[in-house]
Amino acid sequence: MDRRRFIAGLTLPPLAVALAACSKTGEWPQGMAEIKWDRDTCMRCSMVISDRRFAAQLRGGEKNLALKFDDVGCAVIWMRDKIKDYPWMSDAATKFWVADISSTGEKWLDARKAQFIGGKTSPMAYNFGATAYPQGGSLSFEDMRQHVLAKGR
Repeated sequence: MDRRRFIAGLTLPPLAVALAACSKTGEWPQGMAEIKWDRDTCMRCSMVISDRRFAAQLRGGEKNLALKFDDVGCAVIWMRDKIKDYPWMSDAATKFWVADISSTGEKWLDARKAQFIGGKTSPMAYNFGATAYPQGGSLSFEDMRQHVLAKGR
């Protein structure tokens, strides 16, 4: 075996593994569109979605439209402001996911069933993080929604 083939045999397998890892899209709940971190932008504020602990996504309607948000507060405000344009958002079949605050974008919760912990520093300063189980001082989705809407921005 000549030297070139030997070196190629040693470098190509690790290179292939590294490239495969880079192309991995992650584990997304069934029906959820992939969020391209640091490239996709929030539907409401147009900020790049980069903090994986606070991202949210709505999906539904006749076209199965995926709407991505950098902060669950942006999703709540956007839903209030755009319900006439997207009446499917109030449909029970509409999917609404939010990242689990304890994960880095690999664990997603049904936003309507999640509990929300205040006092977090979120991208748009609505400052709620989602968790799967009630904790001391956590709020239901509806209570969190009312707090966000009360901020009025």
